[in-house]
Amino acid sequence: MANAKLIQSKQESVDVIAGKLRESVSTVVVDYRGLNVAQVTELRKQLREAGIEFQVLKNSLVRRAAAAAELSELEGVLTGPTAIAFGTEDVVTPAKILNDFAKTNDALELKGGVVEGRVVGAEELKALASLPSREGLLSMLLSVLQAPVRNFALAVKAVADKDEQQSA
Repeated sequence: MANAKLIQSKQESVDVIAGKLRESVSTVVVDYRGLNVAQVTELRKQLREAGIEFQVLKNSLVRRAAAAAELSELEGVLTGPTAIAFGTEDVVTPAKILNDFAKTNDALELKGGVVEGRVVGAEELKALASLPSREGLLSMLLSVLQAPVRNFALAVKAVADKDEQQSA
């Protein structure tokens, strides 16, 4: 009887993890071996402030969840101690936070992940981390859209100033 409850509990865990893999727009798998408690606490704090869920999970459960979510290619990175960051809002932020943390803490290693339903390796995650955040991209877009209007306003002002000088 206890065995059936244990199996049911594990199946529920697999279902929850599979749901998170499907729902998140960016999932990053890391090896946290060698980080001390203070470092892990700081990392969790940074991720939590950005709205990213960070969990240490058993590889066997994640393998089953990845298969259920049709992400079997993820199995290649599920070796050794594994922690996973699930980002549901922004594609870049989880990779950026973890990559920046890994730069200052050699013990943290990006292994791979899932970006918008596609399994990616560590190098692709590092490239993604170098992109500006969503807010940064939006501000760049806004400045590009404002440039023609600003230039037109400056041209009109220049013409008005020229006419004013000629009439004076």
